[in-house]
Amino acid sequence: MPRTILDIHILQTVPPSNLNRDDTGTPKSAYYGGVRRARVSSQAWKRATRTVFDRLLPPEALGVRTKRVAEALAKRIVTKDKALEPVAVALAAEILRAATGAAIEVPKRKDKDGQTGSLAPEAQYLMFLSHRQLDGLAELAITGSRPEHTVDALKRYLKDKDHKGEARAAIDAKHSVDIALFGRMVANATDLNVDAATQVAHAISVHASDIESDYYTAVDDLSPEDESGAGMIGTIDFNSATLYRYAAVDVDALHRNLGLGLRSDETPTAPTEKAIAAFVEAFITSLPTGKINTFGNHTLPSAVIVKLRDRWPVSFVGAFEKPVAKAPEGGFLYGACRQLAEHVTDMERQYGLHTKDRRDPTWVFRVGADTAPLVDLGSEVTLQELVDDVRETIASRLGRA
Repeated sequence: MPRTILDIHILQTVPPSNLNRDDTGTPKSAYYGGVRRARVSSQAWKRATRTVFDRLLPPEALGVRTKRVAEALAKRIVTKDKALEPVAVALAAEILRAATGAAIEVPKRKDKDGQTGSLAPEAQYLMFLSHRQLDGLAELAITGSRPEHTVDALKRYLKDKDHKGEARAAIDAKHSVDIALFGRMVANATDLNVDAATQVAHAISVHASDIESDYYTAVDDLSPEDESGAGMIGTIDFNSATLYRYAAVDVDALHRNLGLGLRSDETPTAPTEKAIAAFVEAFITSLPTGKINTFGNHTLPSAVIVKLRDRWPVSFVGAFEKPVAKAPEGGFLYGACRQLAEHVTDMERQYGLHTKDRRDPTWVFRVGADTAPLVDLGSEVTLQELVDDVRETIASRLGRA
C-alpha cells in the first residue's frame, strides 16, 4: 500500500553564533566526510519548532512537557471548580498516579525559603500531555472527589477498575499536534507511549567548520576615571556555517496519532492537514535561541525543497559527504546548491524515484541567485504557496485513502 511521506530539505546560512552548545559551552560539532562540521542537534531544532507552534496553533491543539504536571493539572481543576482549590494539587497527583503508574512525589530539594517538603508533587521524569488530556483528567478528578471533595473520595473512586481505566483512556486519546509529531514516552506505562510521526536529523554544515573564540570585556559604568581596566572579561566560543537541515514526516502515522476530526464542523482529515501546515512553516522558520542575545544571528533559510513521497523517506545529506569548497570570491551556498542539485537528480534517477511515469510532487522555495542550480528540481513557490500547496495535496491524498 502506498505511503505518504513528506521530506523537507533546507540550506540555511548562519553567521557567527552558538546555536547549540555542549557541556563546556562550545558549539556542537560532528565529523562527516572526514572533516569537522558545525552541528545543531535534532532536539534543539525540535524544541525551536515547538516554540513556533505557539503562534501558529491554538493552545488546545498543543501539549505541555513538564515534571510539574500535577501543578498544571491542578490549575485546570481549579478553573473548573474553584471550591477544590485547597485540595487541587493532591487530587491531581492522585489521578496522575492512577493514570500513568508514575511516582508523583514531593521533591526533596529546598524551596526558595530553604524549606524541604513544601513544594508541589512532581513526576520523576518529563511527562508530555495535551491540554485536552489534562482537561479530561481534571473532569475525572472532580467527578471522583464528589460529594466530599476529598482525596480519599477520589481514591475510593479509582479503586473501581472501570474508573481507573477511564483515567488511563483520558491520556491515550486526543493527542496534541506536538505529541503526535514528536512522540511521547511514559516510562511506567509503555502502552501509553506514542510513536513519533516525525524524524528530524541533526543539522550539519555542508563544509568544514572551525570553532573560534571571542574575547570580550565589559566596562564598569561607575568605575573611577583614574581606574583602568575592564569590570569583567571572558571568552565565548562560536562558529558560522551553511547548514543542511532535514526532516521527514510519516503523514499516515501522524493521521493515526491525531485520529479523525474532533469537531463536527471539520473534515476527518482536518487535524492532520493543520498539523502538516504548521510543521512545514514552523520547521522552516524556526531557529534555536542559544546565545541569540550575544550574536543576534537571526536568519531564514536560503533554499527549501519539499517532496511528497509514497515509498520511503530520503535524506540528501550524501550530497555533502564531500565538503563543499569555498567559492573563489567566497561563500558556500552556490556550491552547496550545485552539489545538492546533482545529487538529487542522480539519486532519483538511479532509484527510479523521478521518472517519466513516476513524479513525486516537489516544491522549491529559494532566495537569491546562488540558489539557481535548484530551479529545475520542482515547482517554484513562496513560503505561503508552499504551505497551502502541501496542505491541499495532503488533504487529497488522505481523502483517497
